[in-house]
Amino acid sequence: MRFTDGAWRTAKGFDIHQAKEVRFIQKKDDMVTLTMPTYHIYVRGMTLSGPYITMEITSPCGNVFRIRTYHFKGDRSLEPSYLTPATENIRLDTAEDEKTVTIKSGESMLVINKENYGYELIRDSRTVTGSCEGALAYIDGSHGCFMREQLSLSVGEHVYGLGERFGNFIRNGQSIDIINNDGGTFSEQSYKNIPFYITDNNLGVFVNHSEEINFEVASENVSKVQFSVRGECLDYFLMAGESMKDVITLYTGLTGRVPKLPDWSFGLWLSTSFSTDYDEKTVLSFVDGMRDRGIDLSVFHFDCFWMKDSHWCNFIWDSDMFPDPEGLIAKLHERGLHVCVWINPYIAQQSEIFDEAAKNGYLIRKTDGSIWQTDLWQAGMGIVDFTDSNAAKWYQDKLKTLLDMGVDCFKTDFGERIPVEDVVFADGSDPLRMHNYYTYLYNKTVFELLEKEKGKGEAVLFARSATAGCQKFPVHWGGDCHSDYPSMEQTIRGGLSLMLSGFSYWSHDIGGFEDKSTPDVYKRWSAFGLLSSHSRLHGSTSYRVPWNYDEEAVEVLRHYVDLKKSLMPYINEARTEAEESGFPVMRPMVLEFQDDPVCAFLDRQYMLGSRILVAPVFDKAGWVQFYLPEGTWVSVDGKDKRVITTGRFFKEKRGYLEMPVYIRE
Repeated sequence: MRFTDGAWRTAKGFDIHQAKEVRFIQKKDDMVTLTMPTYHIYVRGMTLSGPYITMEITSPCGNVFRIRTYHFKGDRSLEPSYLTPATENIRLDTAEDEKTVTIKSGESMLVINKENYGYELIRDSRTVTGSCEGALAYIDGSHGCFMREQLSLSVGEHVYGLGERFGNFIRNGQSIDIINNDGGTFSEQSYKNIPFYITDNNLGVFVNHSEEINFEVASENVSKVQFSVRGECLDYFLMAGESMKDVITLYTGLTGRVPKLPDWSFGLWLSTSFSTDYDEKTVLSFVDGMRDRGIDLSVFHFDCFWMKDSHWCNFIWDSDMFPDPEGLIAKLHERGLHVCVWINPYIAQQSEIFDEAAKNGYLIRKTDGSIWQTDLWQAGMGIVDFTDSNAAKWYQDKLKTLLDMGVDCFKTDFGERIPVEDVVFADGSDPLRMHNYYTYLYNKTVFELLEKEKGKGEAVLFARSATAGCQKFPVHWGGDCHSDYPSMEQTIRGGLSLMLSGFSYWSHDIGGFEDKSTPDVYKRWSAFGLLSSHSRLHGSTSYRVPWNYDEEAVEVLRHYVDLKKSLMPYINEARTEAEESGFPVMRPMVLEFQDDPVCAFLDRQYMLGSRILVAPVFDKAGWVQFYLPEGTWVSVDGKDKRVITTGRFFKEKRGYLEMPVYIRE
């Protein structure tokens, strides 16, 4: 949301009330409260009217400050959100003189100017960010009321994160709305909006709101990151790290880290694809075809049409195509495979369980008490209301029936198209705050069932939508992309962006989702896909088995499946770091080489763990440009050793079995 018209004027329809001075200070062991008029007070009579802004400063752990500001304290948005840390606040070291208040946490401190309100966040004598006079404001007018903050950027500072975003990797200059949408991988919309950004000045900022948040990242004001929410309250966290990695650890310490995943989840997943025709014979032909060609499979995934069309979700196998689902699952298990089935949180009117859900109040309702329904996706469908614990348990019971048949895990699709107008939730939640939060409840419900039934360390999802904290319910994949090189490039940018948003695991549809790729793109995408943390062959209207492209595709896929298998002891080290510190397994170059200024911009290559560099090929002729930072690098086959005294780019032509993969000594 933009509130100004250039540098000097306020945009039409807004009235901006900026925090001007600190009038009252209240100190407790674990909290400092500031009361700030939105105008300078020179005589006592000026206190008789006009808005004040109150700020509560706490610290949940060293080097993290929570800044909670409000105009009216009675606003419901002050209620604790699902992201509020459960840990108690630590004791604050506070000092005050005539002009400033200084609050210390760990090696960091907030220095607050009392006369002309603003603050600096400082760590080890270095300014990390600041809020200058006028940056914090309450805004009202014809467009409603808002709370706004603006945080400074230093010269040359780059902003990353804010979820899985497919545009420019560096966020500077972008306007970003944190609101989940089913927009594909080729628009400004995102399935996974995370209100957390990180900078290469070792700053992390987490805006603790589940409703829509508007970010202006060096856009409305090119030297600041502005964020705003509707209402009377703004709640955010500042993290001052020693490094970007340290910031990731601080953030995931607040919102959660990935659990241990089963070893089999890191192998190759093969899907039926979305709208293809398939039955037991087709499924077994794919599985046996992969085995006969020497390609190891780990998981077989049944997409939507394992259920009868127009009945999604009824959790009942289509008896015409699968008369003996338990028998088929047993055959897949005998072949050493795990089984995944597609689900979503929508119940079609045609579904055998719609009336049951409606009767018991398990679906989201309209304000008049009727069930909210739509024809978009499934005719007359309703949406499960996971704010009702009974509805969540009912949903889990339906899934348990599948687990009892032998199903091992679920693909939790959708969860973005959640209505906000004319609806009520069972627990009285604000629909605006529920829109993004819904996916958290949805994936949490399914993941916790898997942990209960399969045991911790055996639960895994394949999820599309996400919000902050959803990294606790892995794995997530990149959503619907086209099947060409630009889409492959968009996909890798989205994944690396998510990796800088507190997530550690990520996957994508090898070969693309929409349409059918050329054999060339399929082979290049296979190399990239098998050197991602998780690897899945999936598409829309055509099968993704390699012989559906050409025989060389079989060789390429087999080569990279075997390569990933050989790297699993190394990948396991990265898994441990993810579980203990929150680091991503697939790491943007800037995270591992923060002191190399070139790496700040690299978004078509990445590090797998801390020591393996991967540079996918995006060119039909096989040309690839990649960058090796300073150090000694050996190709994964051991045939190419390069000693780099100063980081440099290379442009080379590579075959399908020769994607640049280098190990840092």
